[in-house]
Amino acid sequence: MLIDMHTHLWKNSVELCKRGILDMCEVFDLTKVLVSSLGGYQPDEEEIRYLNDQTFAFMKEQPGLIEGYCYLNPRNPDTMTELRHRIEDEGMCGVKLWVATFCDDPLVDPIAEQCVSYGIPMLIHAFHKSVDQLPYESLGANVANLSRRYPEAKLIMAHLGANCLREMRMIKDCPNVWLDYSGSISHADDLEYAVRLVGADRILFGTDMPDLAFQCSYGQLVEADLTPEEREKIAWKNTAALFGFDGEAGK
Repeated sequence: MLIDMHTHLWKNSVELCKRGILDMCEVFDLTKVLVSSLGGYQPDEEEIRYLNDQTFAFMKEQPGLIEGYCYLNPRNPDTMTELRHRIEDEGMCGVKLWVATFCDDPLVDPIAEQCVSYGIPMLIHAFHKSVDQLPYESLGANVANLSRRYPEAKLIMAHLGANCLREMRMIKDCPNVWLDYSGSISHADDLEYAVRLVGADRILFGTDMPDLAFQCSYGQLVEADLTPEEREKIAWKNTAALFGFDGEAGK
């Protein structure tokens, strides 16, 4: 079994992204795929609604296979209304935060509180770059700050923070922070290092497809020096437990 908990539909290529995701589902027999739709760095209310509509449409097209994140810009006045609608009325499984503001910005606090109330995870883009860091691109320190402020929250730091040697140490002692290694393809042993640092129970399989080839993350999982139990936890068991998915494919 395999659950990919980090994939995207991009605003200008929604149908192409769908085809790419479904092709990989067929080839690798994925049990479930979690999707967020993205566009500009500072999406307004109209763009956010459009993007979440695309995610929900994909969920309806592929029930049981596709689950959706509610993508939010904390700067928008209607953020909480959008969040409640997508979770309560459409059954989205979590929240996606990208680069509209740092994840420990006080603007995020109402979102975190509502997610705690719902019991749903927050997937947080965190990416440390040597050059061209985006103005509001979160790092491990930002995730750690939010974690300590809301210890009941279920937080996922995406991409191992990109620079896993530095960023993962920031959240090592934050038990409510999980990690996905999507997009972490610079070093073949990133996944093994993550398991040694925080344990297999806090690592999730994600690919960032269609931006990056599914096979990169899958190859890391297959080739990593892990026990069969560790590999199974990362492949699907941790994600199923974190998101409350029942059985092999249902919710």
